[in-house]
Amino acid sequence: MEEKIYTTKRKGMAVLVTVLFVYLIAIAGIVFGAVRYEDSAETGYLVLMVVSIVVLSLGWFPLIGLRVLKPQEALVLTLFGKYVGTIREAGFYFVNPFCTAINPAATTKLAQSGDIQQTAAKSAFSISADGTSVSVDGSTSGKKISLKAMTLSNGRQKINDCLGNPVEIGIAVIWRVMDTAKAVFNVDNYKEYLSLQCDSALRNIVRVYPYDVAPNVDTTGDGVADEGSLRGSAEVVAGRIRDEIQSKVNEAGLEIVEARITYLAYAPEIASVMLQRQQASAIIDARKMIVDGAVGMVEMALEELNKKQVVDLDEERKAAMVSNLLVVLCGNHDAQPIVNSGSLY
Repeated sequence: MEEKIYTTKRKGMAVLVTVLFVYLIAIAGIVFGAVRYEDSAETGYLVLMVVSIVVLSLGWFPLIGLRVLKPQEALVLTLFGKYVGTIREAGFYFVNPFCTAINPAATTKLAQSGDIQQTAAKSAFSISADGTSVSVDGSTSGKKISLKAMTLSNGRQKINDCLGNPVEIGIAVIWRVMDTAKAVFNVDNYKEYLSLQCDSALRNIVRVYPYDVAPNVDTTGDGVADEGSLRGSAEVVAGRIRDEIQSKVNEAGLEIVEARITYLAYAPEIASVMLQRQQASAIIDARKMIVDGAVGMVEMALEELNKKQVVDLDEERKAAMVSNLLVVLCGNHDAQPIVNSGSLY
């Protein structure tokens, strides 16, 4: 079902003024007819009284067709079960009083911006018991559909990555309603539908990636191992999640503006083990860098001593010197020098 604009003009104020004017005339007719009938007892004045009372009793009916819309709001209208159109522009409208506004997600509350608990529908207009005053309520029964960009933040989920490690991840999805007819009629509740599709898409994408870069893992599906990971490729992962959600919610007339990862961590049951693994990997990398630097420094020292002929060392003394320098340069603590006051050999 495609959206179509309800063909109506902003006649709300004109209708409201007309109804109020008719009410004033009806009240004046009742008063005038009662006074004149009491004096002359003519049938015409009695008829005037009856007609004025009928008008006063039924004059509120056109007020049901008044609708007030603010910017970035829409009303989906049906007439006796048939979709007749959507009002999308802000203004004060008069529509067919028999038209009904439809919004199946009006009372659905999710963890997202713009979602508040709404009360049951009530009339947008009220009339006092004597019919002399009319009040306007611009809420339009809580059936409006917001066209603003909203942020859906589902709870954290525990999902196994491609290596089987359980991770906890949460996302925030920015979305908006683009086609009100699809949102209302193609799915039962477009907010719940979106929330379910977000959870499903998140699981489908996270299962493709490892938490950290791992060897022999293909995350793109081209058959070639790459360095994609949840932690290192957050932008790419978020983009794939957005595309996955968008492909699922097109039928509901929704647009996914953006998707972002808001939380990412190992599950508590393996978090401590993975932390130790990361620490061990960091220590190994640091030690490798220290050893590479120490070897270079020892090599440079031997070359300089040989070049400047400071001392002539045989292979055994060179080996001892290399051993001592490596111990000093690679040790975790400061070296304690030992001064040899005896002979060289």
